[in-house]
Amino acid sequence: MKYVQKLILPVLIVAAVLLIYNIYFSPKKGLGSFSDFDPNNSAVKDIRVKIVAERGFERTSQGGAQFYAADKNNSVIAINADKVPEGIESSQIVTLRGHMSQNNSFHAHDVLLE
Repeated sequence: MKYVQKLILPVLIVAAVLLIYNIYFSPKKGLGSFSDFDPNNSAVKDIRVKIVAERGFERTSQGGAQFYAADKNNSVIAINADKVPEGIESSQIVTLRGHMSQNNSFHAHDVLLE
């Protein structure tokens, strides 16, 4: 009986940690929303978006690119990426790591392919 009593608290702690991880830290399956970003805040966060290939894709001389992406609300925003991986033109969904700019565009420090 004492063994069971000693086991209850660790089991409850592990269950609480797993619950918190599943709610707050597990990766989301769907697209993100640009409205979650504050243009006055330059904190770098991740967002999953769909590339809008019809609006064009321009590479810059510094290894970056300018393109358009849509979020879960179908808001289309211009993306200014510092660097982009090879094969991004053929990708449909990417993860952007960056922040919103004052001119209603997204500055991506890093682009991750799915």
